[in-house]
Amino acid sequence: MKMITTAVVLATTTMFGTVAAGGPPEQDDRQSVSEDQYKILVRQCRYADTAQARQDCLSEVERKYRVGEEATDLDCRTYSGVTVCGVLKLSPRERQCVQDSVDKGLSYRRAEVECYAFL
Repeated sequence: MKMITTAVVLATTTMFGTVAAGGPPEQDDRQSVSEDQYKILVRQCRYADTAQARQDCLSEVERKYRVGEEATDLDCRTYSGVTVCGVLKLSPRERQCVQDSVDKGLSYRRAEVECYAFL
């Protein structure tokens, strides 16, 4: 009986220790970005074409990024007063705008930002 009691006490202590600490540590596969980069990623979601696209954008930012060290390899750019980072998910209408703008001589990167933000 004494062995059973000891085993229950040890199991309970181990269980409470794990629960109190928030469970076993999970691996965080999100990319570390600076606080400023994270703010840019969140802010750029307001330019997405539809309410659903804006929500999807915010969800993706939360899923893919975390505030920590600056990501020197994150592609951030500013055109016409709008700063964006990373890959922009363009709607078909925005992609057409980019193509039309590039055909008229605008650089792809600038057209991408301007069509995403202003269309």
